[in-house]
Amino acid sequence: MPEIIALLVGGSALVVAAVAGLYLWPLRRRELRLVPADPLDFDAATRLAETTMAQEAADPHVRPESRSRLLSHGSRTGRAVLLLHGYTLAPEQYDELAEVFFASGYNVWIPRAPHHGTLDRRAHHRVEAADLTTYAAQAVTVTAGLGDEVGVVGISGGAVLAAWLAQVRGDVVRRLLVLSPFFGPRQAPAYAVRPLITLYGRRLLRDRVTSRGYSFSAVTQYLTILRTLPRPPRRTGLLSAAVAISPFDLVVDPRAAVTVPRRIAQANGVALRVWALPESWGVRHNTLDLTALGADAAEVLRAYVDLYEGDPVPPPAACPASPAPLNTGGA
Repeated sequence: MPEIIALLVGGSALVVAAVAGLYLWPLRRRELRLVPADPLDFDAATRLAETTMAQEAADPHVRPESRSRLLSHGSRTGRAVLLLHGYTLAPEQYDELAEVFFASGYNVWIPRAPHHGTLDRRAHHRVEAADLTTYAAQAVTVTAGLGDEVGVVGISGGAVLAAWLAQVRGDVVRRLLVLSPFFGPRQAPAYAVRPLITLYGRRLLRDRVTSRGYSFSAVTQYLTILRTLPRPPRRTGLLSAAVAISPFDLVVDPRAAVTVPRRIAQANGVALRVWALPESWGVRHNTLDLTALGADAAEVLRAYVDLYEGDPVPPPAACPASPAPLNTGGA
């Protein structure tokens, strides 16, 4: 984010004066600790999802197209997947991918994040880390009631929550796919991230909004959650982990996008699968926005499901160019 560099390097006296103290400020918040909920059966999970959707339908502030979605086969299935949308967006971001999972036999839950999908397009500026982790924890509890094997897919800020769930709810989450994961800003130097989390994440400074509409105070809530991941990562029951990134993504740090899930994968004895979308596709940060590919987008969506399941990803034959090879090892 160019605005971050301008803020820190361009001469903010307050930041410069406070840097030493900010590096000593603890980032791990006690209120983000998770108390696992009691498991739900299929009927209870369905009722909870339907209650959420009914509340949103009755809320005039929630955009109709942005309400939470449940794709259910009517009974508990062998597999269920939780889809966590990105910051500033809403459940409709997953409309196409959700249908592919559903057609493959999954029950699918796509909940709306707090302060997202409303008529107030700036409401997401008010989101807090504790709100996000509570939302994610409740969402995976619902998903666990919908199927026997549970996994989570997250994009951008939702990928932070997906990685968090893969660690703190390792008793439930078996598969992890992160798309364009926001594990760090691309254009901010590493040394700047911690002061930003403290100053804006704790709202010590007046909020700033980037040209993309990103609130510093909101974005740093996701980075705060990232800092609460167990170190070293826990060994859970994870069966597969994968990441998909685009070379045209100007939002996320590409190294962190791979490093964070790789550490989780290694702790669980599985190889992280890394898929870099080819430049010729022109896909940017939103790796679910495949409109430029037309009908060929279906092949990419299928590839995402293959990544999630740990299956080989064949090159989409009809796409503008063959995709970059799948990397099952290093970055």
